[in-house]
Amino acid sequence: MMDKVIIAGFGGQGVMFLGKVMAYAGMGSDLELCWIPSYGPEMRGGTANCSVILSDEEINSPVIDYADAAIVLNKPAYDKFAPRVKPGGVLVVNSSLAQLEDPRKDITIIEIPATDMANEIGTTSIANMVCLGALLPNLKLIDLAKVEKALDELVAKKRPELLETNLTAIKMGIDFIKG
Repeated sequence: MMDKVIIAGFGGQGVMFLGKVMAYAGMGSDLELCWIPSYGPEMRGGTANCSVILSDEEINSPVIDYADAAIVLNKPAYDKFAPRVKPGGVLVVNSSLAQLEDPRKDITIIEIPATDMANEIGTTSIANMVCLGALLPNLKLIDLAKVEKALDELVAKKRPELLETNLTAIKMGIDFIKG
């Protein structure tokens, strides 16, 4: 079983952190994993994307031609990466920053106003976690408990005040999907 995920947005939107959270969730579950970051030349405001592969068997290639799922945090990321989601896959779109004119019909598209929802919590910087919450029910190998453990490792020691905020954002994304 394998989950191949692409995450994309502008630098500063937490693309790499989100990929790292997923990777840590996989490590904590003794999964094989591959996390490959890709940055534009700028740090904040430039393009950023990463790919995460989680598997319960050996990963033969770190390259994702077609992903099982993707999270796109803005319109340029949607334009570039929506075509790379395989038919039957899942695409989570931050609809606060990306309005879709002609969405694909062969994939499940979850439009979630992640930035607006993150503002309700008090910071737009956790829109990435809202999107993760929207994607989690569609992944085969990691779940909320594994992500909580990963966040505890990544956030609790350095910035413990952000742990609960991140978890709240993820749960908002999950609740959005459940309706």
